[in-house]
Amino acid sequence: MHNKILILDFGSQYTQLIARRVRELNVYCEIHPFNNYPAIDETVKGVILSGSPFSVHDPEAPKPDLSKIKGKKPLLGVCFGAQLLASTSGGKVIPSNNREYGRAILSTINSSSVLFKGIANNTQVWMSHGDTITNIPSNFRVVASTNDVEVGAFEVANEKTFGIQFHPEVYHTTEGLSILRNFVVDVCECKQDWTPASFVNETIKTLKNKLGNDKVVLGLSGGVDSSVAALLLHNAIGKNLTCIFVDNGLLRKDEFAQVLDSYKSLGLNVIGVDAKQKFYNDLKGITDPELKRKSIGKNFIEVFDEEAHKIRNVKWLAQGTIYPDVIESISVNGPSATIKSHHNVGGLPEKMNLSIVEPLRLLFKDEVRRVGNELKLPLNILNRHPFPGPGLGIRVLGEVTEERVKLLQDADNIYINCLKQFDLYNKIWQAGAILLPVQTVGVMGDERTYEFVVALRAVTSTDGMTADWYPLPYEFMAKVSNEIINKVKGINRVVYDISSKPPATIEWE
Repeated sequence: MHNKILILDFGSQYTQLIARRVRELNVYCEIHPFNNYPAIDETVKGVILSGSPFSVHDPEAPKPDLSKIKGKKPLLGVCFGAQLLASTSGGKVIPSNNREYGRAILSTINSSSVLFKGIANNTQVWMSHGDTITNIPSNFRVVASTNDVEVGAFEVANEKTFGIQFHPEVYHTTEGLSILRNFVVDVCECKQDWTPASFVNETIKTLKNKLGNDKVVLGLSGGVDSSVAALLLHNAIGKNLTCIFVDNGLLRKDEFAQVLDSYKSLGLNVIGVDAKQKFYNDLKGITDPELKRKSIGKNFIEVFDEEAHKIRNVKWLAQGTIYPDVIESISVNGPSATIKSHHNVGGLPEKMNLSIVEPLRLLFKDEVRRVGNELKLPLNILNRHPFPGPGLGIRVLGEVTEERVKLLQDADNIYINCLKQFDLYNKIWQAGAILLPVQTVGVMGDERTYEFVVALRAVTSTDGMTADWYPLPYEFMAKVSNEIINKVKGINRVVYDISSKPPATIEWE
């Protein structure tokens, strides 16, 4: 069994980031709601309390029972977590005169504190709080301060309990990972053995024991999550895994054949299904984005279900669920109010009456890629940009027709290939072309044209929750625009989307 750090979530926007930083240290951790966490057994080596949008003075503020943790296991309170530890131990927390938000400098650090081992004075941290700890109990001692906040960090005598007023998990806290390492490795004494190789070996062993000789069916999308899930299962049960890859007519140009070849070269047992016309026929006349999603999702379920029923004695449905999906379902704020209708293979578990197996449910997206690399997943799949479940169905704005999809596929193909030629593809989180339901006047030679507009999108991100538009070089944009307009008959204008998320979203629909 791996050592484990528990992270109790009080609703902070940064909670997942704490977990990802701990995982970077090759230490396993889990996020649980503050009011519903598992038993504190011998595998739990320490606990981290997250920040929160609440003040400790709010009537509805989280009030966890920490009696089985504090003084018994190493404990680190971050921001709200620190204020909670101080206030419930007899300290004083009051609203700040000046709300401290953004970069700050730890002007004084007590280097004898194990939490700040190797951290020098004047290190930069990131603050985000409206309350301040003004008095601490007699058995607490201050171990770091800023010019404005005396109790920047504290520790408790004769306990492995610490509180920090700043966020070590964010990029702007320059020594944040070192501070977390001091807590997780030195204080909690965690072994740093949570690695891609250990995950692969343990998961394959677990899958063998769980599935035995049972048959499993998996819907492939061509993306990294379903592909890594397929490889893990293939290594565990071989030909008892059947993968179904559906061509919905909304994939990128030539993607169905290319990805199918990649899967077969890996030895996967894959069934390719050409269902383009079924999807096109049902999309006829639909312009509302959510209705398009539902049509595409419904048809995928029907096609997948029909193919799966041709396989005898299937007992399991495999899904590429990853850890953020799991966290969302148990969030301290409750499940997300809106679940996109194309998420994973929505609707299939109920319809098919199969047991579910989710090999990736413990991993973040970046960990999935590292596991895929360990499994020697081909780079064209491993490094593939995220692609929406409904595919080009939500990048053809308005009604989706086979002709419009063909236009977009050709334009998108030029764009993506140019990104690769200019060595830009791997610097970008997600890129794609969007066909607008707008026609504009143009001139080609002596002819007047009245053709479609295509918008190009390229963003950088770490998890898709926020995103910044990528500053593509002018030379690149000139080449791409020229190639699309000259080579794709039906498009005479190219524009570039320079909106960030928020307020915009990555996709247009």
